[in-house]
Order: sequence, then structure tokens, then C-alpha cells
Amino acid sequence: MDNTTFQDLLQSVRDMKAVMAGKEVAGIRKIVIAEPEPKTVREATGLSQADFALLIGVPVKTLQNWEQHRTRPTGPARALLKMLGKDPQATIHLLVA
Repeated sequence: MDNTTFQDLLQSVRDMKAVMAGKEVAGIRKIVIAEPEPKTVREATGLSQADFALLIGVPVKTLQNWEQHRTRPTGPARALLKMLGKDPQATIHLLVA
């Protein structure tokens, strides 16, 4: 490996370390995907916690944990909350059809 390639590789490792520490690094894009806020999404539907939990197929306690920020939704539940947040009525229509 020539010296230029080694120096580039070394700089990449330094940049990675800075990014992992939460620092801004020139030339590196940071993509932030907004987390759905379960309570706001549920309130937009006008449903109670029990009805909303039944609609999305999770226990009420799970929904309460999400709303109180003790845990957060992941995977399909997160995707479903994002859909409900964008268009609650259409998503509900699709879920109950």
C-alpha cells in the first residue's frame, strides 16, 4: 500500500471515530429520521389507548411504555406509527378493511 492510500485510510478511521463521538465531520452527510411520537399519533386518531393498542396489535402496556418514553417502537410498529401519523384515516381504513 502506498503512503497516499494509507493516509486516506488513516483519515477515514479518524473521521469515523469523530462521527461515533457525535462530532460533525466535513464531507460526511448525516441523515436524521424523525421518530414517530406514539401519543401524538394516537391522539390524532381520536382513539383511546385501549382501542389504539387493539388497532395496531400491541398490548396496552406496550403503548403506555411508548407514550411515556420508557421504550420506543421498532420495526413494523414504528413503520405503522409513521403511516398513521401521515394519514390516520386512510391507514385505519386499510387496517380494519
